[in-house]
Amino acid sequence: MSLIKVEHLRKAFEKSVPLEDINFEVHPGDVICVIGPSGTGKSTLLRCLNRLEEPTSGTITVDDIVLTDPKCDLYHARRKVGMVFQSFNLFNNLNVIENVISAPMHLLKMPREEAFKKGMDLLKQVGMDDRADRFPDELSGGQKQRVSIVRAISMQPKVLLLDEPTSALDPTMTDEVLSVIRKLAEQGMTMIIVTHEMRFARDIATRVFYLDEGIIYEEGTPEQIFEHPQKEKTRRFIKRLKTTEIVVDPKEPDYLSALHNLEAFGRSAMLDETTLRKVILFFEELVINTICKHTDAPVRCQIEYSDTDSSIVIKARYDGEPFDPFKEGDPLSQMILSRMASETAYRYEDENKAIIKLEVSI
Repeated sequence: MSLIKVEHLRKAFEKSVPLEDINFEVHPGDVICVIGPSGTGKSTLLRCLNRLEEPTSGTITVDDIVLTDPKCDLYHARRKVGMVFQSFNLFNNLNVIENVISAPMHLLKMPREEAFKKGMDLLKQVGMDDRADRFPDELSGGQKQRVSIVRAISMQPKVLLLDEPTSALDPTMTDEVLSVIRKLAEQGMTMIIVTHEMRFARDIATRVFYLDEGIIYEEGTPEQIFEHPQKEKTRRFIKRLKTTEIVVDPKEPDYLSALHNLEAFGRSAMLDETTLRKVILFFEELVINTICKHTDAPVRCQIEYSDTDSSIVIKARYDGEPFDPFKEGDPLSQMILSRMASETAYRYEDENKAIIKLEVSI
């Protein structure tokens, strides 16, 4: 049975439509990490899930309550959905324990003594019980966020929404907060987390949503998304790829321009001099000295550089008769290419069109 069910959710603003058609289900104990480029509606999605943003259309059901029903009692429904903001949103005029127990006392009508005891227990779990009498301006960013998390779970929500919970924190404070979230996951808390921390998402998530083009563009387990993404946009985002395409026409060759463009890309991608020289030499040997001597068709060459592991992949595509430059080029070119390439793939894809594709890692 699903805890949350979202069907055809759409959110349109006056000048943009961040969410076009969102569909998914969340089951108890799920930890879903939502990733994607800036501006693709990740935070908007979370805010729609507790009606902080009013959906334009679609249906959101939480624990059998249809939040998008005009007759929905939002006061009651929002108790089921806790929210942790990237900017903490603590009450500056209340100390830590007062921030934690205010909602349980006023909304759940919990007796003060019971709320205090439970609040102190929760603060102890995140290492903040010794700061219960401090005010928010006396806390570090990481401490504020830990209190924010405790305040959210003090309402005993069915699901916890976390919107970039570490974006305002330095690395040390980030580790503090991520440790707390990991403990919640181990305890079985159902969570939907918008995050830019890819390693954290890989470690904690049961499922990962890659949001783009107004939809859940790709979803799967952390292994599927981070190790074997099926779609090109997902792969580029995960690998943090910087790409360029250079087209060389053997009939009207402008090799100097091609090399100049390749060098400009290397500078913009911040490749070091040794790596850039290697890329240029490999491109020159593969495309100019080998492929262009065996075809009259334009050669489309895509270069990809990954920020995550500094890997470089060169893909070449052209029409013509079968020709594998790593086995059929001249002996000197074969030797140079083989020594520089760590991995190669050659495919003669379509006999009708005679499309040849190469993929090379250097």
